[in-house]
Amino acid sequence: MDTSHGETSRDDTTRDDTTRGGAARGGTTRGGILRGRAETLKIARLLDVEPRRLAFLEGLPADDVRLFRERAVAALFDEDRGLYDRIAGLTRLLPAGVAAGIAQKALGPRLAAALAGRLEPGRAADIIDRLPADFTARCCHHVDPRRIAAIMGLLDDDIVVRVALVLAERGDHLTMGRFVGHLRDSALRNVLPRLGETTLLRTGFVIDHPERLGHIVALLDDERVRAVIAAAADHGLWPEALAVAGMAGEQRARIASLTAAQPKARLDSLVRVTAEQDLWESLLPIVSLLGEDERRTVAALPALRDPAVLDGLVRGVVATGLWGDFLPVVRVLPPTARRIVARVAGALSDADLEALARGVDKEGLWELVLPLVELMDEEGRRRVLALAAVADAPVPAALRGRAAGADS
Repeated sequence: MDTSHGETSRDDTTRDDTTRGGAARGGTTRGGILRGRAETLKIARLLDVEPRRLAFLEGLPADDVRLFRERAVAALFDEDRGLYDRIAGLTRLLPAGVAAGIAQKALGPRLAAALAGRLEPGRAADIIDRLPADFTARCCHHVDPRRIAAIMGLLDDDIVVRVALVLAERGDHLTMGRFVGHLRDSALRNVLPRLGETTLLRTGFVIDHPERLGHIVALLDDERVRAVIAAAADHGLWPEALAVAGMAGEQRARIASLTAAQPKARLDSLVRVTAEQDLWESLLPIVSLLGEDERRTVAALPALRDPAVLDGLVRGVVATGLWGDFLPVVRVLPPTARRIVARVAGALSDADLEALARGVDKEGLWELVLPLVELMDEEGRRRVLALAAVADAPVPAALRGRAAGADS
């Protein structure tokens, strides 16, 4: 049970999802598809089931799935609290070294971890200090997540780093994701250079405290961040990279800029993976942080001349309402690509076109939409301009005249 959902769960986090598309979008916030995947992996580990059996959870709002996981933690770890408290009380009578020996030879990882969660943090840390790193690593998966912070704060960096390296060697990224948000900077500075780039990505993807990711990324220099980005391209981990970037707070712009400087082939693979897995809600907010020249670099990628990719992009924006992130990119697309976007937008259903108009009007983006409208066929222009008139948008007279001529 300890390691079955570590490295071997790779296929469940990305490739199997290429056919699911936007199923997880309903009711989610930005990045909800990827957050839903991560939460599903965490619950699968908690319940000791294969992630595929819980794939239906990815269709639910990620925040709801996270709340379900937290309640499951409470139900599972509080079930036998009285029994564990009594056993923990007995261990307080033993020297820490003796208790550590009993944990290894008589209790095993699962029971030892359960008891550690019922001990005072100082006592638990004292016993852990006497355990081999390998045994502690096997216990980590079974520790009550609610008790981790108090115990971690009392452990020496040396112990933390040794256990982290064991977990990394075993590919147990889910357990690492539980703990990494609690590491002190001194421990992080020691362990981060010793972890592989793919380990950083897979651990960041399932981190339990995403508010810490920006700070952790800030501890990596530009060369290391570039290496992590390259690993995302070379090892099929773009979804994990997008999730990490989306949770990185003030580091998002830095990650975006370093990504835009990657070779064209790598950037093109990012766009194609995004299209295949319908991850526009994760990519577009990152692209929106780029400077004008960097945005033009992205807009010139071969993938963004592919009609199928552009069709999915437009429909993804309609579904997510990311017009403020999307339209500045459209403005710098090559003319052929802009015409494809215009054609797709002009052919949207009435409901989708109304959603477009509401989103554009709400964010005051009609000025960016109108150049796109000029490239639409007559019917598309007429439909969009009718919605613009309802919104009292400032449409140029020449464009209104073309639409009126088409109606006559």
